[in-house]
Amino acid sequence: MVDLIVLAGGRARRLDGAVKPAVEVAGRTLLSRVLDARGLARHVVVVGPEEARAAVATDDTAALTWTLEDPPFGGPVAGIAAGLAALQRVTATGPADWVLLLACDLPWAADAARLLVPAATDPGLPASVHGLHLVDAGGRAQWLAGIYRPAPLTAAAHRLGADAHGASMRGLLAPLTLRGLRDQTGAGSDVDTWQDVERSSALLTSTPPRSKPMSEPMSEPIRSDPE
Repeated sequence: MVDLIVLAGGRARRLDGAVKPAVEVAGRTLLSRVLDARGLARHVVVVGPEEARAAVATDDTAALTWTLEDPPFGGPVAGIAAGLAALQRVTATGPADWVLLLACDLPWAADAARLLVPAATDPGLPASVHGLHLVDAGGRAQWLAGIYRPAPLTAAAHRLGADAHGASMRGLLAPLTLRGLRDQTGAGSDVDTWQDVERSSALLTSTPPRSKPMSEPMSEPIRSDPE
């Protein structure tokens, strides 16, 4: 059983302060593209400001749980803590086995989810592994394209407490044992600039549909903080 947290906050400075979830890539908003992954999840929590709701169709908005860290713009760690708290409020039957964590700026988030969920639910995965995340071609850990066991992730967030505001992903995940998955198809490629928007739109509109992504498990140490 998997729940999904989508991080849809942030100031998007390199996008001139645009509401990032509402930025369109190949005719669809970034948030709507990330939510293509929700078919793999039981509950979906979107952590983002009120303005982000306009990036999703009205019918779809009603099926989502919305929340926001307080104070806002606290960074991804504060957003994760808020998302975990919201999941606890809506999951009367108890936590899921895994929490899928996706940033809102991943046009191929559904492909990323199709890599992560099967890897996490593989019966051969040791219980000592607390989470899996994509690793890009340059060897950078993509922690915001990851899937984590809720208990250790929640414990790590509680350990930070009020310091979660502005904390680094390195600081949050340091106590966890993680495993990387090589991202061989660019499923974890993100959008940070208008050039990224143009590049991703061109890829989505000018190339044939991607074949089913493949991943290669690897042992991957934490290397650097994600953007």
